[in-house]
Amino acid sequence: MEFINKYELVKAARGKIPVDTLFKNLRLVNVFSGKIEKTNVAVHLGVVVGFGEYVAKKTVDLKNRFLVPGFVEGHIHIESSMLEMGEFIKAVLPYGTTTVVCDPHEIANVLGLDGITYMLQSAKYQPMDIYFTLPSTVPATNMETSGARLTAVDLMPYFSQKWVVGLGEVMNVPGVLELDREVFDKLKIVSGKVIEGHAPGLTGKDLYAYITSGVSSDHESFGREEARQKLSAGMTVMIREGSIAKNLKTLAPLVNEINHENFCLVSDDRNPSDLIEHGHLDYTIRLAIKYGIEPVIAVKMATINPARHFGLANRGAVAPGYFADFAIVDNLKSFNVSGVYKKGIEVARSGKVVNVKFPPKVPIRSSVNVRWLTLPDFRLSAKSEKINVIELVPNQLITRKRVENAKIENGCAVSDTERDILKMVVVERHRASGNIGFGFVKGFGLKKGAIATSVSHDSHNIVCAGCDDSSIFEAVVSIVKAGGGICCVSGRKKEILPLPVAGLMSDRNIAFVYKKIKRLQSMARNLGCRFDDPFMVLSFLALPVIPEIKLTDKGLVDVLKNKFIGVFA
Repeated sequence: MEFINKYELVKAARGKIPVDTLFKNLRLVNVFSGKIEKTNVAVHLGVVVGFGEYVAKKTVDLKNRFLVPGFVEGHIHIESSMLEMGEFIKAVLPYGTTTVVCDPHEIANVLGLDGITYMLQSAKYQPMDIYFTLPSTVPATNMETSGARLTAVDLMPYFSQKWVVGLGEVMNVPGVLELDREVFDKLKIVSGKVIEGHAPGLTGKDLYAYITSGVSSDHESFGREEARQKLSAGMTVMIREGSIAKNLKTLAPLVNEINHENFCLVSDDRNPSDLIEHGHLDYTIRLAIKYGIEPVIAVKMATINPARHFGLANRGAVAPGYFADFAIVDNLKSFNVSGVYKKGIEVARSGKVVNVKFPPKVPIRSSVNVRWLTLPDFRLSAKSEKINVIELVPNQLITRKRVENAKIENGCAVSDTERDILKMVVVERHRASGNIGFGFVKGFGLKKGAIATSVSHDSHNIVCAGCDDSSIFEAVVSIVKAGGGICCVSGRKKEILPLPVAGLMSDRNIAFVYKKIKRLQSMARNLGCRFDDPFMVLSFLALPVIPEIKLTDKGLVDVLKNKFIGVFA
């Protein structure tokens, strides 16, 4: 706020001049007093200037509804929505989200600095405040082929930008603990901004060492004791309720009246289906209340707490001096958001964006570069009768390692649908190296066909699981031809959602993406798949930093031992 604006704001706050808008007859969820207060809220020049009676140029009667601060998303990868920036904002703004802190980790692993610049430029002039943490781990490990490698020197210039609020999740925990020089170079350049964590299962002295390096938060707690240790050691515990990883029910009992300011509600990854069908942080707040968290505390965990964690001044509360970013909620149980205001201007009503102009889209180069593929490339010669298998854990990113008998036909290891063991491949798509990683996965339930996606964390190579080599080959080739995407095939039947923006995001609107996703999910279910969103599940099976076992284009990874293992046991 410029000084001249503050001069006028002070006059408005004192009642010396009429305020722009007076919001009347409301119940304010006050995140400072912790109470629900019947009052009026005066807004001038997009800023809250006071409570009570004011002379106003315009009045808005909220008819005894609740006024809550605009929600602040503290950790999300916008790419996971499969929507470009403007479409993502159209999707979440009507749910009350007015500020987002995102980590462009996914697109950076595909396009490097070009990807980060693309996201920063796409965030300009949007009807929502978009802040960034810079991706700290590109690539996440050396156990996969990434589209880029970013050093501290590459990232350092970006920290001078006010929209960059910190260093993104430090996934290379072994690098921190073993004093890796490249990791510590990145920790040194933060310039007083926050350092975000990513430490699933980390406890005890290793946790203390990780925090001592400067990491201040973590969103990867799967167990209550793990989260309790992180809380006690001074971390901000970000409770994640995403489309795949759902930790709120487990961790909610830790939150109480004394410690709640050290918790935030975050999404991490949220797909288009969940955004349309359930919402964004409003949905998470509803769940938090359902799981026993007091409503005002739940609101604080999605507003003032993340704002304070990231040092976002004038956001996260409805109070004098704060931007007039708020949502209108019918009640604190159903938590239905009926209206949203950004700096005092109505930007959403009854689930639709209003009074908003979006900037033009930012152009970006193509990103799929794959060596010529043939069907024999997907055959796997059997080397023993035992195979190492990735076992899925429902609603979690973690997996388990199993040893199973291989099904062998004509000297090749193949899928065994009777035991729900599918062949899986990861095809490198950045450098045309020809790398294809082979593995087997248990838990999808697929009886025929194949599913594939170019969204595969973190390097986003093409990952595919299927019942036969022909289906796997067809699904992978279809994605290559589309320049990235999500595909389901069975014989001559095929459904595909093209994702030409870095192989991660569609260039179409959310309605189109949603329709395609539902078709893909329906087709996968008809083929026997038991997950609501098998493509999201598939996308995390190439992430070699989350235990227990994962597959990359370089091979099968035992994450706990941080080493490659053979497909054949």
